[in-house]
Amino acid sequence: MMNPAHGRMWCFVAVVILLRFGPICLASTTNVTVESFDFSPPAVSININDSVKWTWTGAFHSTTSSSQVWDSGIQSPPATFTFAFTSAGDFPYFCTAHTFMTASVTVVGPNQPPSVTITNPANGAVFAAPWTGTLHADATDGDGSVTNVQFFNGLVSLGQVASPPFDLGVTNLAAGTYNLKAVASDNAGATNASAIVTATVVNPISIVLTNPLRLSDTQFKFTYTANPGLSYAVDRGTTLSDFAGIVTNLATGSSISFTDVVASGSQSLYRVRRLPNPE
Repeated sequence: MMNPAHGRMWCFVAVVILLRFGPICLASTTNVTVESFDFSPPAVSININDSVKWTWTGAFHSTTSSSQVWDSGIQSPPATFTFAFTSAGDFPYFCTAHTFMTASVTVVGPNQPPSVTITNPANGAVFAAPWTGTLHADATDGDGSVTNVQFFNGLVSLGQVASPPFDLGVTNLAAGTYNLKAVASDNAGATNASAIVTATVVNPISIVLTNPLRLSDTQFKFTYTANPGLSYAVDRGTTLSDFAGIVTNLATGSSISFTDVVASGSQSLYRVRRLPNPE
């Protein structure tokens, strides 16, 4: 634009600022009619922060919470009463003038994800290769139902179970470290993952008995090789056909020292067995 007084041209720039808002969630209102001797509908389900609006078509009735959350008092047409529900739960109500008139409001909160925990194997468990066993998870959902539990080793799915008990069999797993996780899904589509449980599968070493030593007439000592974390049994007998177990233990190292404190004065034979993997 030319300014005649100064012979200058002024240039105006219009700046438009756009404000972008996220979606706005508005509370809704559900209508209930207070008729002659009943509420219609007698049961409604709403979300948190929604309202129920009662409209009277019958005379001398109230809408009164059984747990004293609200009370409209006795009303007649064309009265209305509105109450906003800010917490989840079941809210029965009645008419104080006609107590046989009953109804209820169910307030549904946001869907909560399920909880899930791997209970088998225990974290840090050790198995002999190849490992065949059962993965088990406890999964619950406080506001619905668990519809699926999927088991993973790292990012690799091992399989899934659609109903309790949430047991998944694994077969012939080779030696290695397994980082196990369970992911539960509920009927509303929410998911949740368990803490990671680490299990180790090892190639069992040969059991070798060494360093035999008679300490006394009733004590005999030796050592044997083992895989830490695997379970072993020590057997004693007087012949090769009458071995009987005298102790079992979980190996805490690769060389285990054992002392028989009730050894007999006569000759005894000893052997050590690696016990099978637990289920």
